[in-house]
Amino acid sequence: MYSDNADISSEQARGSDPVERLRAAKLGAFFRPSQLIEAGLTRDQIRTLVRRGSVERIGRGLYRLADADVTENYSLAMACARVPKSVVCLLSALRVHGIGTQAPAAIWLAIPHKARVPRLSTLRLRLLRFSGRAWTFGVRATTFEGVPAQITTPARTVADCFRFERLVGHEVAIEALQDALRQRTVTIAELARVEEVLPSRRLRAALDVRSI
Repeated sequence: MYSDNADISSEQARGSDPVERLRAAKLGAFFRPSQLIEAGLTRDQIRTLVRRGSVERIGRGLYRLADADVTENYSLAMACARVPKSVVCLLSALRVHGIGTQAPAAIWLAIPHKARVPRLSTLRLRLLRFSGRAWTFGVRATTFEGVPAQITTPARTVADCFRFERLVGHEVAIEALQDALRQRTVTIAELARVEEVLPSRRLRAALDVRSI
C-alpha cells in the first residue's frame, strides 16, 4: 500500500529529502510547478509534501516552503515567483530602495511589451510594459526571500517616476527626487545619464532647476 510517510522516508533514506532538494535548487521561498525539474522532483512528490504540510499551495501555479521566514518582501517574492519575467518598478521599487514615503497597496511590475497579462487572485498588481532599452537599462538582479528578481536601480526608479508621472502623481515624483538626492542614494549625474537614454522632459526640467 502506498504511504506518504513511506515515500518521504525512503527519499530521506537515500539522502535525497525532497524539501532539501528544493532548498538546494535555490528557487527561493516560492516556486512554480515548472521549476520542479530544477530540484529533481515530480508533481507527485510535491503533492505529498503539500499533504504533509512541508509545502503550501499558495494559489494556481505557485507553492511556498512552509518553514520559510516571512519578511516585509513576502508579496514581492510571491509576485516575482509567479511572474518571473518582470521588473519591480515605480512605487514598489521606491519602497525597496527606501526612497520617499510611499507604501503601495499594489505590487508595481513591468512586463515585456507583448507578454500575456498575468492573473494573480491573491495579489493586486499594477502592470506597465517595457521594451527596448527600457527593459534593460538601469535594471539589476536581486532576490526577495530567495526568489530571483529584477528591479530598477534607484536612479532609474526616480527617473521613471517622472516618465510615468501621470500614473504616480507629480508630488510623488518630486518627493522621490528630493529624498533620493538628500540621502545621496542617487546623484544628478546618474539621473542625467538615465534621462539621456530614456528621455523625460519633466525630469530634465527638474534637473535643470537644481543645476542652476
